[in-house]
Formats: sequence, structure tokens, C-alpha cells
Amino acid sequence: MVDAARARKLADRIQQIVAEMLERRIKDPRLGFVTITDTRITADLREATVFYTVFGSDAERADSAAALESAKGIIRSEVGKQTGVRFTPTLAFKHDPIPENARALDELFAAAKARDEEVARQAESASYAGEADPYKKPDEDEDEFDSDGAESRTT
Repeated sequence: MVDAARARKLADRIQQIVAEMLERRIKDPRLGFVTITDTRITADLREATVFYTVFGSDAERADSAAALESAKGIIRSEVGKQTGVRFTPTLAFKHDPIPENARALDELFAAAKARDEEVARQAESASYAGEADPYKKPDEDEDEFDSDGAESRTT
């Protein structure tokens, strides 16, 4: 097993290398607007999972996935050259559903905000079911009692 800090540094470096490769060296026409969002590596540094997002339709996402699979060997050899580790990790590309999840959360927040505004609008015209202050308060004309229950009179 390897130190977690070393694995994290290697994962960050792999992410940079893959992003640079996709930007500069991989010229596959199937490759769409791909963004590398994260890279995770196993504790033994043997396998790296590269998470990516694709801006576009489902067909563009499928084409980009095929392009990444076909370029996996070139990218892995470049990762091996630039990292200098003894064993170059195998790469697995996985689509990252973060944008879809974020869009769904935005829709849920908008719906919650609309409901909150509706409740606030109803609360403006609402009145109390009973008295405005439902808590009992001691009457001012009642006699005061000592702590031991005896009546005390001030004269």
C-alpha cells in the first residue's frame, strides 16, 4: 500500500496529463467537448479511474466515450512517460453525472423556493386561530406568595 498523499498527487498529475492530451494531441473527430472532472487511483497505484463530462447530447456522449476508449493506450503511455512510476496504472474512463445531478438539484431548489413564496403569501393574510398571545400571564391584582406558600402582604 502507498501513502494516501502520494496516491492523491499521482491522481492529480494523471488528471492534468489526460486533460492536456485531450486538448493537444488526441485529434479524434468523435471527441466532443470533454472536461476531465476527477481522477481516482487505487491504493496500490495499479488502476486509475478518470471521470469526465461531455457537453452535448447522448449521441455526442457515446461518441466521446468511444473516442476515449480508442485513445486509452496512447494516453496511458504518455502518463507512464510523464509520471515516471514503475508500473503505469491502467486507465478506465467513466462518465461523471455531476451536471445532470446539479441540474436536478437546481430544479428541486426552484420548486422549494416557489412553495416557500406561496406559504409566505398565505401567511401575510392569515390570522391567529385564538388569541395573538396564547401564553398565560399572571394577573396583576392577585396576591403574591412567598416561596414557602404563605401569603405575604405589603402594608
